[in-house]
Amino acid sequence: MDHGIQAAELFLQGYNCAQAVFVAFSDVTGLDAAFAAKLSSSFGGGVGRMREICGAVSGMAMVLGVLYGYDTPGDDEIKKEHYARVQELAGKFWERMGTIICRELLDNPSTDPTPSPRTQQYYKERPCARFVMLAGDLLDEYIAQHPVEKETCEN
Repeated sequence: MDHGIQAAELFLQGYNCAQAVFVAFSDVTGLDAAFAAKLSSSFGGGVGRMREICGAVSGMAMVLGVLYGYDTPGDDEIKKEHYARVQELAGKFWERMGTIICRELLDNPSTDPTPSPRTQQYYKERPCARFVMLAGDLLDEYIAQHPVEKETCEN
């Protein structure tokens, strides 16, 4: 499955950028799509439209957490490995886009918590579909090179 294309389609259906990426990988994470959408809903617009880390990058990090994350708080080595993984993919996004910061990607958009109406003009002007597609493609590439060794979530 091409998760990048699926993420872009989800964004064009009205999901925020983080949701589009995280929900696109529901088949891989084992999470119910509705639950995945709720879990990632706070990360759109650079976390609650505060325009910080791009929601596509946050969604990518969430997928990495489900697939490769750790649950042993005292194990600094596994924590280091996981943070390096997140930094690697965020770095690849940065290389392609020049930043991972939402306000920089979108040239200082509004931080008003009111979502922008999803009109044809919005989708024409907003490059976010391209960002979620890139995040999905980067994850697909990473997962292909690093098969998941543990069980994913069960609902």
